[in-house]
Amino acid sequence: MQKAQKVAHRLAITLLLVCTMQTAYGGNKATPEQHNNIPADLGPRPFYLVDGMDDGELKEKLEACKNQPFYRTPFSIGHRGAAAQFPEHTRESYIAGASMGAGILECDVTFTADGELVCRHAQCDLHTTTNILTTELNSHCTQPWDPNNPNPDTVKCCASDLTLAEFKSLKGKMDSFDPTATSAEAYQGGVPDWRTQLYDARGTLMTHKESIELFQQLGVEFTPELKVGDPGAKTTIDDVFGSQQAYAQKMVDDYIAAGVNPNQVWPQSFNLDDIHYWIAKAPKFGKQAVFLDERYENGLNPNDASTFQPSMQALAEAGVNIIAPPIPLLLRVTDDGDIVPSVYAAKAREAGLKIITWTLERSDLRRGSRTGSDAEGRPQTTFYYGFDINPLAQAVNKDSDQYKVLDALAQKVGVIGVFSDWPATTTYYANCMNLK
Repeated sequence: MQKAQKVAHRLAITLLLVCTMQTAYGGNKATPEQHNNIPADLGPRPFYLVDGMDDGELKEKLEACKNQPFYRTPFSIGHRGAAAQFPEHTRESYIAGASMGAGILECDVTFTADGELVCRHAQCDLHTTTNILTTELNSHCTQPWDPNNPNPDTVKCCASDLTLAEFKSLKGKMDSFDPTATSAEAYQGGVPDWRTQLYDARGTLMTHKESIELFQQLGVEFTPELKVGDPGAKTTIDDVFGSQQAYAQKMVDDYIAAGVNPNQVWPQSFNLDDIHYWIAKAPKFGKQAVFLDERYENGLNPNDASTFQPSMQALAEAGVNIIAPPIPLLLRVTDDGDIVPSVYAAKAREAGLKIITWTLERSDLRRGSRTGSDAEGRPQTTFYYGFDINPLAQAVNKDSDQYKVLDALAQKVGVIGVFSDWPATTTYYANCMNLK
């Protein structure tokens, strides 16, 4: 591309992003159809990762796209926004995710003491994701920080400990804590060195309704996740809503009240009963309900179909259309070092289930996937690369190898979307491979 063409292209991107950001900060609402063709501002990371790849066909394909324009895509899902660098579930994180081309953004949904739905990863995570411990609201926590007996292990602060007004007075920060802290201020540290606190100066907390309005303005689709209740919280789901079903209905009702097309909503839950409820009682939303699968915590082996309880076919027959396991359930590594689909992935596809997965860019891969060996000498890995345990071959040896993983997920498994903490990486791949 000639220099003048590059300048003109960059100017076009800038102007369109400025218009989008103006909309996000108070302009008119836009539809996803209007914004699907908006250019994405990817920044340097995707190009850095491609440059670091081993020579081969995949690198050649990705390099050939470097000078093309990049656009927003629903294949790229902003996991809590752009949580690798921005405080998760904040206005700033969501806007960053959209600017990097995420066509779908996630609000994890929990609740306040007065029954308002808010965007937080868990009912009780305020002590690690906000500044609550250094404010007067510390005293409202289920287990406050005690300056006379400082113990990081005993702290628990829940959205349900606060009213909506109190919740909104807090500031979001990077999700972290220092387990050795002896003061509330020090407890707020502990951010991994591969993340950053550069964007902690302001972190605007969001209600679920505010996220809907913002996402409408940005022109992206919605993937709210109904969070399970914390049994250790002072206030329970039943205390506030009367039942789990009423809680699940309230989340859907917020979209109905905002006039959102159900085809633009991908409601999620780890609780299969929530999925069944939406299928039965809110079928227009249940059609795209996403079953987040954490059955690996209860003995599911991704390469042994006998451990799939219920089976993939049983899920499909119950009306589940979309399943969303973490990345390690979908892949395995052959003795030759190839990344191929797991039995789990094959059985899901056989049953007709669509697959979404999580989470790219949530691991430090600068030294590869492996963290050492266990007592028997078996390879140990970071959680999201738990498939890379073949003792004869390691597939992910550096950060650039995550494009090998993404390629296997897209081309071999056939996922329809990937959650990412830094959506630009996935946006680059999806555009280059012409994924819709």
